[in-house]
Amino acid sequence: MMTGIGTRLAVGTTLLLCLLFRQYTAYAQDTGAELLLREHSYEFRREIIEITDGVYMASGYGASNSAMIVGESGLIMIDTKESKSAARAVLEEFRAISELPVKAIIYTHGHVDHTNGTTEFVGDDELEIYARTGFRDNLMPDSDLSAISFARTSRQFGFFLDSEEFINMGTAEYPIRDEEGDGYLPPTITFDEERFEVTIEGIDLELVAAPGETDDQLYVWLPGQRVLFPGDNFYKAFPNLYPIRGAMYRDVKIWAESLEKMRQEGAEYLVPGHSRPILGTEQVDKALGDYASAIRHVYDATIEGMNNGMTANQLAETVTLPEELADSPYLTEFYGTVPWGVRSVFNGTIGWFDGNPTTLLPLSEREQAERIIGLGGGSDNLFMELQDAVASEDYQWAMQLADYLLATEYRTAEAREIKIRALRGIARQQINPTARNYYFSVANELSRQ
Repeated sequence: MMTGIGTRLAVGTTLLLCLLFRQYTAYAQDTGAELLLREHSYEFRREIIEITDGVYMASGYGASNSAMIVGESGLIMIDTKESKSAARAVLEEFRAISELPVKAIIYTHGHVDHTNGTTEFVGDDELEIYARTGFRDNLMPDSDLSAISFARTSRQFGFFLDSEEFINMGTAEYPIRDEEGDGYLPPTITFDEERFEVTIEGIDLELVAAPGETDDQLYVWLPGQRVLFPGDNFYKAFPNLYPIRGAMYRDVKIWAESLEKMRQEGAEYLVPGHSRPILGTEQVDKALGDYASAIRHVYDATIEGMNNGMTANQLAETVTLPEELADSPYLTEFYGTVPWGVRSVFNGTIGWFDGNPTTLLPLSEREQAERIIGLGGGSDNLFMELQDAVASEDYQWAMQLADYLLATEYRTAEAREIKIRALRGIARQQINPTARNYYFSVANELSRQ
């Protein structure tokens, strides 16, 4: 007869096996890319992590990380989340560690997912907010571009996708959105020095200018504790050298230089604005070194190809990372991609014209479509080719064929429906969640037309 402990172990094992079976059957139809994305979501599990004495990080509580440094009689917060409710959730967890008032906030940069929960950290004590001079100046203006900016941002991050379509955002599992309004507060202290040294609540900090993902980026260095906060200049994914939602040009050459500057600090702890911390001097140096080398390689290879007369399309097809970088766990294309980075460098350094005079005055989309359809033997033939392409899971070709037919308004409803199938099919093949989210979002938009 089983003992009470043996019975409980048997029951527990059975429950565990049932749980694993349900999980397996739920994801049994996943593509390889989807399985990798689900595994990547574990990077964003909720946890308050003690980095070292008096330094804590909140991981997984929304779209970005926040950190808390415990000073003599008050707290220093680094970044404040994307919403008031996300900020409250983090503050509640931090309050289990310290009841000291928040005396200072440091913004690593101006993106809203790092700055929109600030009001939740305000108490009765005087609060100073630190940032670089020019804070938020380089963000895309939303007064003229609000409609397209919102549409593309919501597609990239999958704001309106259902649970079967959405897996994660690449640098976070999901954002916490609410209807409470913006909790952002502007900086009270800005600096334009390369390195701004300050002591807050007995803690020596260095705020160091580090342009990269944004021009207003800084990193926070705690020399006494050897803790480095890189903001969004580093996270566990290939860097978003160009976001498909649209952005001003990100100077990737300077981004790589900022990472090399961080390496020189000799940090023992690296606490990113997204993804989990990296602990250990060698591990931190390796992570920052791989990141800097990858960005610099994309820049150098693109510039070399441009000077050799290659177009953006040719470079996007041929520039790849060296094997030792492609295999780095910090450079999987879970957020940015090498081809998008290549195109950004090309356009950001020399503009949209690729140097081929054929592209100066191209045919209209409709005229080009009509001529391609003519070469293909007519609309009926092209439509059959479209059906064959989607049936054989040749989704990129199917989308292009569908666009030719849609441009000429041939069997519009049917061509649109097949394009939707192609979009959903290619979405499931993507290891990059921003591409996946964008494909699914546009498919859903088309299905409502």
